[in-house]
Amino acid sequence: MAKIKRNRNGTRKDVIIAKAAKLFREKGFSATSMRDLAEHVGVEAASLYNHISSKAEILQEICFKTANNFMSQIEEVDATPNKTAIEKIQAILRFHIKQMLENYEEVYVSDREWKHLTDPYLSNMQTQRRAYRQRIASIIEDGIRKGEIKPIDAPTAVLIMLHAVSGIESWHRSKKKIAGEVLEDNMVQILVDGLRKQS
Repeated sequence: MAKIKRNRNGTRKDVIIAKAAKLFREKGFSATSMRDLAEHVGVEAASLYNHISSKAEILQEICFKTANNFMSQIEEVDATPNKTAIEKIQAILRFHIKQMLENYEEVYVSDREWKHLTDPYLSNMQTQRRAYRQRIASIIEDGIRKGEIKPIDAPTAVLIMLHAVSGIESWHRSKKKIAGEVLEDNMVQILVDGLRKQS
């Protein structure tokens, strides 16, 4: 029977989760079976249960790992002294874009398939997503008060920014595409310039 090959710095469970993220993105969580995943990993389905209990557990791992990464980063950025609101938004956007470029499968699944979670995980994820958006909005509102950012509706600005970053999905599908670094710089410039108050 074939064994699950570990990545150099990861566990067999990490391999399963990475393969599952790719399948969940391609087929959707609901349409992916444990048999599909076993075939993708290259083992018997029974072997998967030595490492995970269900595909629901995998979805939980993907969603909360991604959400926690984003929340940890925004807390670190927001706590940095002497950073302007514009600089904070730039740092948040760059991190978000890099995650979409480098950890596309997991971020995509976390953003699109989280609604298949069941409680208490579903409620927890809704709370985390709301808290993340509110944290960005509060940074924008602080920038408005300090005259760094033009007077706009902060929640609307957050919605536009996150949807723009989510659109990197199209970049991944494109056969002719600019370099990831160029994409990141262009997106940050366009989105931040839309916020910046002109002196």
